[in-house]
Parts: sequence; C-alpha cells; structure tokens
Amino acid sequence: MQLTKHWAGALDDYVIDLAWSPRGDLLAAASASGPVALFARSDGARQPDLAGHAGGTNCLAWKPQGESSPSLLASGGQDGEVKFWDPGAGQHVASAELGSAWVEHLGWTSATMLFAAAGKTLVALRADGTVVHTFKPAPKTISALAPQPAGGCVAVSYFGGVCLWDADDFLLQKEFAYANGIQALVWSPDSRWLVSGNQDPSVHLWIPAEDAELQMSGYEGKVKELSFDHGSRWLATGGGKDCCVWDCAGAGPEGRDPNMLPHDAKICAVSFQHRHGLLATAAVDGVVQLWSPERKQPLRATVKMPSAATKLAWSPDDTLLAIGSEKGMVYVLKSEA
Repeated sequence: MQLTKHWAGALDDYVIDLAWSPRGDLLAAASASGPVALFARSDGARQPDLAGHAGGTNCLAWKPQGESSPSLLASGGQDGEVKFWDPGAGQHVASAELGSAWVEHLGWTSATMLFAAAGKTLVALRADGTVVHTFKPAPKTISALAPQPAGGCVAVSYFGGVCLWDADDFLLQKEFAYANGIQALVWSPDSRWLVSGNQDPSVHLWIPAEDAELQMSGYEGKVKELSFDHGSRWLATGGGKDCCVWDCAGAGPEGRDPNMLPHDAKICAVSFQHRHGLLATAAVDGVVQLWSPERKQPLRATVKMPSAATKLAWSPDDTLLAIGSEKGMVYVLKSEA
C-alpha cells in the first residue's frame, strides 16, 4: 500500500474544515478567514469560491443525498449564522441566525434536518433555513455534536455532561454526567458506542442502550482525535505521540491493552476509511501514515507534509485521502496497492 500525490490546492488561511460531497465529486475546504473553496475530485480544478462567513468559517456539513438529488452544503461561522449553499451554482440559498455566538458545530440527522450549535444554543433547522425547534440552553458552552448513525438522536456535550436529544420529537432521551471538559464526540457506526475525548485527559465510552460506561485514562494530554472503523470494532484515539487503537468488540476495551501506533510528534488527526480497514494518522511534524489496526508497524504509505495537518478526510469510495494544513494547503493523495 502506498500514498501518491493526486493534486494540491491552496487557501489564503488555515484550513479549518474539510469535507467531501456525498457523491465524492467535490471537496469543500473552509478557510479560517471566511471563504469556502470547492475543488473537483479528478484534477483539483478550483470552482468559484463560496463567500462563507464574515470573520471566518468554522464548520461544514454536506446534506445527505441520493443519486438524483441536488447537492447542498451547510456552513457555520463566526457571524452567528448557518448558511446553505448550492455548490453547483456557487450560490447562497438560505440562512439562519443563531445569535451572537459563533456557530461551531453542525450535523445532519437526515436529508431534511440539520442540528446546529452556537455557544449554549442548539437548534434544529430545515434545509431552507427554517428553525424547526430551539432547545433549552445548555448549562455550559456546547463543545461537540454528533448525530447517531442510526438516526434516532443527536449527542451534544458541554462541560459537565452529554445530552441525547431525539432527532424527531426533540425530547431529551438520556443525560450522562461527566465532571470535566469534553473535547470531541463520536458514535460507532453501529450506534452501540458513544465516545468522548476529554480534557482530563481520558477517553470515556457509553453504551446508551445498556446504561453502561467505561473509561480509559493515562493519556499524555487532552484527547481531541477520535475515529471508529466501519465495523465498529476499532477505536483510534490521539492524545499524545502514540495513536491508541482500542478493541471495542464484545464487552469493550476495558481491561485490554490498546495497539500503540508510534509517531515522533503529537498526533493531530486520525481517520478510518468509510468501508475498508485502513487508518490514516497525522502528527504535528507533518508526517501522515497509513496503518492496519491490528498491526503495530505502519504500512509503506508514509508521507511528510510541509506543515501539520488540521483535518483528514477520506473520499466516499476510500480511494483518496484529503489533508488540510495549518499553512492553508490542501493535499489529495491516492491510496494504491
């Protein structure tokens, strides 16, 4: 297995978010200064930029779609707005104002419903920008948002805990206390596990259907990097110079030793493929590596980037790995046997 350069593009600022369209024909890259760049999959040809947000764009989320439905991209920014874009036409089609706080988290629970968080505010929006429901304010600033893959609820974290809100009737399903800061949330693809990466530093796991929870501590620093493999068995976490890969089969990872995938510098991003078994990891020294989760040695696919990665994103068919960087570069690498 090896990684080869497919194409590269440049933004005018730090790449704050990166997302492939559902069909994989476009890559959207948000600049911290505001604009959103669109690149063609085949050769990196740059489409007309989307204006993004005054003061900066923070997050991107493509609407789930079928083969025949049009593309729609949602973005959140420092202007307190969620904006909806038609990438094909390069046009802004709708907006929703959430207030004065920055919009930092977006997540579609279906092709018709988008959840957005700004400060302590959580709202459910339709794709035309209509506010369907505004939730009671969170106790503290919302730090992460994760729609359940099965579609039943959305998980929202803040300092002190996690709420599971029903995605259809917007009622509170469950609330889990956690007496520290939460940096990131991820569901396993089978919706069994909900995992938080924490400031304390640790990784906490809940099984909401069983009201069970586990915790793994001993990390070097706060854990912001989380990714599950497509089979829901392997959980990759950052939090230091080693990427820890936990086996979540059966009763879960408690009492098991993780596979430690070593780097020479702190991990800054991790990403499993969508339907295959490779894990990509990136460290702040610019090194990006591919791994098989059962092995403790990297595959031959190791590349060195000029600056640290901010985001890793596999294309929907798992053949291309997009990398956003601190210096505004976007690299797309091809994974080849």
